[in-house]
Amino acid sequence: MVLSKRRIKDGIVRGLIYLCAAFSVTLLVGIIVYVLAKGISSVNWEFLTTVSSAIKGTVGIAGNIVNTLMIVLITMLIATPIGVGSAIYLNEYAKPGKIVTLIEYATETLSGIPSIIFGLFGMMFFGEKLGFGYSIMTGSLTLIVMVLPLITRNTQEALKTVPDSYRNGAIGLGSGKWYMIRKIIIPSAMPGIITGAILAIGRIVGESAALLFTAGSGKLLPRGLMGLMDKPFQSGGTLTIQMYLSATSEGEFDTAFGIAVVLLVIVLAINLGTKALTKHFDVRGKE
Repeated sequence: MVLSKRRIKDGIVRGLIYLCAAFSVTLLVGIIVYVLAKGISSVNWEFLTTVSSAIKGTVGIAGNIVNTLMIVLITMLIATPIGVGSAIYLNEYAKPGKIVTLIEYATETLSGIPSIIFGLFGMMFFGEKLGFGYSIMTGSLTLIVMVLPLITRNTQEALKTVPDSYRNGAIGLGSGKWYMIRKIIIPSAMPGIITGAILAIGRIVGESAALLFTAGSGKLLPRGLMGLMDKPFQSGGTLTIQMYLSATSEGEFDTAFGIAVVLLVIVLAINLGTKALTKHFDVRGKE
């Protein structure tokens, strides 16, 4: 009798789990199908390679794609070494205590702050005080502050998954601390580190609130090498900013849904890239 009741409860719980999973999948598929149905007709070669111009009669997002890639590149080049280095220090060098607890609490608090507050801070500090104004550099510096907690915490969790036997074995064989971290700990934790970095890229690509205050909405393509070098210090709207402007102030819903399709493809590519890189760098899985 007791065993029968347990089986009934297990069956109910299992059914609820499958129902929740089915709801999540249905919701995702529904969003993808709706966005594709609304925006796929707007996506073509001209849309991806030109800039919107009333004179030429073109509608394109090439400038926004360049701005997005530039913001991602600048942000990750600065945030990744700092975030990974901070996590290595906290996990491998720092002694557990009040300071480590305070730092971890600060990173957790930063990760929970609304992005629009980061945008306000970035506009006032990086834009006004440091004099970068509305520019890609201001947006990138603001996003660095935003994604640092994400990279640091993910790297910390990845380092914690490395068995202590790896550390003890390396030290027992006469390895130095840094050599052990560089040759054993980091390669073993690489899948988690990569996952954290790519999640940060996903947040950068999808961010709009903070960049509205900092990066501006410029969408022109840089001209030549000098134009490309000067671009970080000029206004530059990303794909998400242009999608917001197209759907609100400009009333161009076809363009907005077309950008949404491009963003969906980028997110899908990021997720597939995450899985591929994780499998490639999964040292323990190959043993």
